[in-house]
Amino acid sequence: MEEKTNIIKDLSIEEREEIFVDIARTLEDTAREALVEGNTHFALLSNNMAEAIRVNADELARDDPENAERVLLQAISQFEAVHPYRMVSMAVH
Repeated sequence: MEEKTNIIKDLSIEEREEIFVDIARTLEDTAREALVEGNTHFALLSNNMAEAIRVNADELARDDPENAERVLLQAISQFEAVHPYRMVSMAVH
């Protein structure tokens, strides 16, 4: 984890903020997929996390890189633990 934190420390504030916005966008996309699949609980959790990250992206980017790393790891772990397989298509028949 120290290595990842060092990488985050090397990024500019703007680059860190961009990463948080991308993570939020990914979580929103995943929430949309979960709704299509009927997993409303996961969709709600993903949307809430995405909104919290998006609203606080500026502060997260400026704060301590270790805290920023924790937020990123939490978002990634939620995505991988609850929704490990991405949908190929969102078509509903």
